[in-house]
Amino acid sequence: MPKVVVFHAGKEEYALPIENVVSIEKVEEIRAIPHLPPFVLGLVKVRGELIPVLDLGNILYDTPAIAEKGMFLLVVQTKTMQVGLVVMEAKEIIEVADESITNVGLLAYSKTTYFSGIINLEDSLLTQIDPDVLVESLEGIKEIKDYVNEQKTHQN
Repeated sequence: MPKVVVFHAGKEEYALPIENVVSIEKVEEIRAIPHLPPFVLGLVKVRGELIPVLDLGNILYDTPAIAEKGMFLLVVQTKTMQVGLVVMEAKEIIEVADESITNVGLLAYSKTTYFSGIINLEDSLLTQIDPDVLVESLEGIKEIKDYVNEQKTHQN
């Protein structure tokens, strides 16, 4: 059975496939970077890796995450690069039966191509996010990747 990490972003609960989640960190100091899209909060170092921090609430709802206490950083590996997603709370890791995952008609909506399914639990619905598609769909992601690589070069 697939395992997912359940978390809050905005007012909803979402899930990411466990195999994409490298770690769950407390949000430490984020180094802000000027002139990047508003959903990029900056860069952070996690275990020696420099990763861009993306504000998932901003990506999904166009509302910036206020640096509240209890924000978490989901460090996620995608085909493009490692990113940190700022989320409200990373609640739990659960196993999901294949039959409880539905592909939704909404998934055809171009702005939400990264929603890979709806997980139907007894007491709630979770929207599953495909992190590869999410990161690929972000405006300016190539520039962000180039910037991070450039920073890594300067560090060595």
